[in-house]
Amino acid sequence: MASYRLDRTNEDILRELTAILRTVKDPRVTGLVSIVRVEVTNDLSYAKVYVSSMDGMEAAKSAVKGLTSAAGYMRRSLGSALHLRHVPELRFIADDSIEYSASIAKTLLDLEKERERS
Repeated sequence: MASYRLDRTNEDILRELTAILRTVKDPRVTGLVSIVRVEVTNDLSYAKVYVSSMDGMEAAKSAVKGLTSAAGYMRRSLGSALHLRHVPELRFIADDSIEYSASIAKTLLDLEKERERS
């Protein structure tokens, strides 16, 4: 499969999974959970879905457990939304990128306040 087509498929799956995430009713998946990126294998058999949470890595790990239990529902919804011949098996991975970027933003804000004082 061409690289541009695989990238487009990654983005399509990311967009649809983000919409499907709002309909998941598992209590472990809170409103502060978001899907950061999706990596699909060349043969479209597996998709690594990176999940992050504003509440930290423990909340992301808890959300991964909830999303893993809802993977069948999400895969079925994804198949009906994208009309793919083969819908990839979803593998959820906890990621701390949102927490990391929030800490960088806080550090930059603190540096700016310190600079204004001096």
